[in-house]
Amino acid sequence: MFRLILGRAQWCGDGVWEDRALGGQRIEFEDHFDGEALDPAKWFAAYLPHWSALKRTRPNYRISDGVLRLFVAEDQGPWCPDLDGDVKVSNLQTGHFSGPLGSARGQHRFREGLVVREEISPQRLYVPHFGRVEMRARARLGPQHLAALWLIGFEEVPEQSGEITLMEVFGTAVGPEETEVVQGIKAITDPALEDELNEVRLPLRAEEWHVYGMDWTPSGVRFFVDGAETFRTRQAPDYPMQLMLNFYELPGEDPAGEGWFDVDYVRGFAPESGSGSEV
Repeated sequence: MFRLILGRAQWCGDGVWEDRALGGQRIEFEDHFDGEALDPAKWFAAYLPHWSALKRTRPNYRISDGVLRLFVAEDQGPWCPDLDGDVKVSNLQTGHFSGPLGSARGQHRFREGLVVREEISPQRLYVPHFGRVEMRARARLGPQHLAALWLIGFEEVPEQSGEITLMEVFGTAVGPEETEVVQGIKAITDPALEDELNEVRLPLRAEEWHVYGMDWTPSGVRFFVDGAETFRTRQAPDYPMQLMLNFYELPGEDPAGEGWFDVDYVRGFAPESGSGSEV
């Protein structure tokens, strides 16, 4: 048994994370990227492939010295050029759901008129329903880059489509000594939710390691950076959601330049009582 203090939170061993305000929570998902390859039992290496194709949506990444690096390669093409323009993305996700070929059923309907172009079997790798998620990460971002960790509804029920933005950092919001971090909730097509986002400018350098976290309960979501609370919502999605770990290159007139998104670890904690992940 050992104790590591991070802000107010305390890791006490035995798979339990304790916080005086939150009570005990047990780890149900954890990846420190210690191996030489991505663990397929934890991550599905594609980005919403049902709206495009697996071969178009595979990410560029490498794992070295216990760090995952997501990046966009020079020869990488847009993930869905006819529907999302020149947007390029390297993404890992902890689940996947879509309907049969030609149907309109699928996760994250980002525009009208979408139909499934490639039929892919559902995957429930880590699909939590309430709990805590945290990530230790750093990023080098040019003006056209975006680094983010989101949760989206698993969406077997189409209305269960909301998004929790754990952290979202645009390259245009990164300064030498301050960085603007976006956190909150996006309704997408969930009629029970409304957009509730916070843009907070923090005295941190994006290229240095920071811990981004959230605690998701039926009454709302609390967000943290380096152990300090930065925002809390007054609503919360009430259904299973999956993690989406993204590095984007957005369209622009100038070359994007070098950029990357490094992740040291991702952890998911379930409340000791109440809902947990669905696998």
